[in-house]
Amino acid sequence: MTNHSNRLSNIYLITPQPDIQKSNSQFLSELENSLRAGIRLVQLRAKTLSQEQYVKLASEVFDRCVQYQTTLLLNAAPSILKIIDAHGVHLDGVRLDNFERRNFPMNKLISVACHSKEQISKAIEIEANLVTLSPVLETASHPGTVSLGWDKFASMAKQTTIPVFALGGMNPQLLKSAQEHGAYGVAGIRSFWRG
Repeated sequence: MTNHSNRLSNIYLITPQPDIQKSNSQFLSELENSLRAGIRLVQLRAKTLSQEQYVKLASEVFDRCVQYQTTLLLNAAPSILKIIDAHGVHLDGVRLDNFERRNFPMNKLISVACHSKEQISKAIEIEANLVTLSPVLETASHPGTVSLGWDKFASMAKQTTIPVFALGGMNPQLLKSAQEHGAYGVAGIRSFWRG
């Protein structure tokens, strides 16, 4: 497996959902604020956009990420890499279940959303380059969801040598705690986005 850790920052921004009622310009302006603030690893998550809208936005996001030497992962079907030459893709649970083999170049990254030991095992099997493990702490976006807590996070992160990002209730100030529990870094939306 190709080692991509030199392309991974310890802080992983997952973008908030773009407002489909507005133009992309405000979203892109806020993204640029985040990039100027030092974000160097971005996942474009925009589940309410049509494929056509997502491709248009992803193309503009990629241009800005290239300008700031930032790694961009697209939360979309891996086939999107044939349209936009981003740095890789992020697989949610459904895409992970359906993912059988890498049909894109090895220099492209695979990020995987994990919530269980089984998903971590599948991430290892498909030679993912990084995983998010969540929810570590309670989050505003998923109130009432049972969180892993740091001890369970640590025991699950030990299952793999793939870089694991703690997700759920994270902010940049928790990076040290996360790393003390086996994380490579922290991932999140609200605390990382400079809106």
